[in-house]
Amino acid sequence: MAVSAFLMSGAMAVGTVMLYSRIPSLTKYYLSEMKLELTGMITEMMSKQIEEAMPELPSKTGLPIKFP
Repeated sequence: MAVSAFLMSGAMAVGTVMLYSRIPSLTKYYLSEMKLELTGMITEMMSKQIEEAMPELPSKTGLPIKFP
């Protein structure tokens, strides 16, 4: 029983150290994924609003220009 308790304690210690050492990379990964998703959502929302706000371009200029 003592050996199994020692092995379990050692495994928990190793697992804790491994998880603690990987927290910065995991955090950076999840933050980059969130930024990517947020950028996509904002771009999609803003493109609709920009299209609604833009006036239509005129088809004529109103200047009497005649080409030869």
